[in-house]
Amino acid sequence: MGIEYERINRVIGEVPTPCYIVSESLLERNLKLLRQVADQTGCKILLAQKAFSMYFYYPLIGQYLDGVTASGLYEAKLGYEELCQNDIVDINKKVKRCENHVFSPAYRKEQMEELLQICDHVVFNSFAQWAMYKDAALRAGKSCGIRINPECSTQDHAIYDPCAPGSRLGVTVENFDRSALEGLEGLHFHCLCEQNVDALITTMNAVEEKFGADLYQMKWLNMGGGHHITRDGYDVAGLIALIQRIQEKYGLTVYLEPGEAVALNAGFLVTQVLELVQNSGIVTAIVDTSAACHMPDVIEMPYRPPLCGSGEAGEKAYTYRLCGPTCLAGDVIGEYSFERRLQVGDRLVFGDMAIYSMVKNNTFNGMPLPDIIALDRNGAWRTVRQFGYDDFKMRL
Repeated sequence: MGIEYERINRVIGEVPTPCYIVSESLLERNLKLLRQVADQTGCKILLAQKAFSMYFYYPLIGQYLDGVTASGLYEAKLGYEELCQNDIVDINKKVKRCENHVFSPAYRKEQMEELLQICDHVVFNSFAQWAMYKDAALRAGKSCGIRINPECSTQDHAIYDPCAPGSRLGVTVENFDRSALEGLEGLHFHCLCEQNVDALITTMNAVEEKFGADLYQMKWLNMGGGHHITRDGYDVAGLIALIQRIQEKYGLTVYLEPGEAVALNAGFLVTQVLELVQNSGIVTAIVDTSAACHMPDVIEMPYRPPLCGSGEAGEKAYTYRLCGPTCLAGDVIGEYSFERRLQVGDRLVFGDMAIYSMVKNNTFNGMPLPDIIALDRNGAWRTVRQFGYDDFKMRL
């Protein structure tokens, strides 16, 4: 990481602000680890586009991963057009076609025909949805699955917990209709959020307890996302062992569809200080990026994003509350400390800004969207996309 921060520091005075910078070398480091898991187990790993959809890098991602997964028609079209439509040569010099998967809690009838033209796997959220689209999906030769809910919560973030009581996501064992399994080739669950393999093992135990007998009838099991495989300290060996056990026991193929793990720590958000304000002993630095608009998970999750060269509040000599320029009083990024006083015009670099940033950002208050910049292996940068007034106006 140190080398990459040096590369970022060399370009932060050149790039426009605010901007997202995604590092090719850091992205590829994650992809190599994911490929290692796939090669050692025979499982298939997909990019969950809901976390990272910078299709500029899809050709690179396709060299390492087995495809993409979508949450609806638009993501499915993006994955198909930018990755899955044509053959690709992977890192082993083999020609392959990446897979395009889709899951939605409920499909729109007018979109299903197009989905069946561009997707390889279609996962349904209920047996009612399966019955509605079964004939068309099987005629189209698609591999179909049903999402299950093992009712096993392993996390504290209720907003991201598909196993919470009353969840609309997945079929519980009570509602699992075994008389309707004909034609289905897979089961799917997605229960984790930024977790280690211990949570997956707990979840898998619950799946086996409730749906183990059904797994013997399936060709594949999709374990969803939320696996922080590329995070320091993740038990990769434990994940490999679990995947191998499940595949050998049930004679099926395991799919993983991480989102964050693909681009974890591979992105940065460069901003600059616009103004300094003091009130009630708190010094606020207003920057040209917004938590509400450009990093909405800061408010939604919530969390405090890492900031290069800073410390916790009070750790270093000068502490500031960093806030965005919108009219939202709660547009607060967090409190950080620095070795020296901040000045108007200073540039700051937030880390881990590839995931859930570009896919979630918005133009509230007429805020311009940050440019998207790619940083190559040699430290050279290029602007992939710029946004302007029309991008704000067209949404209204």
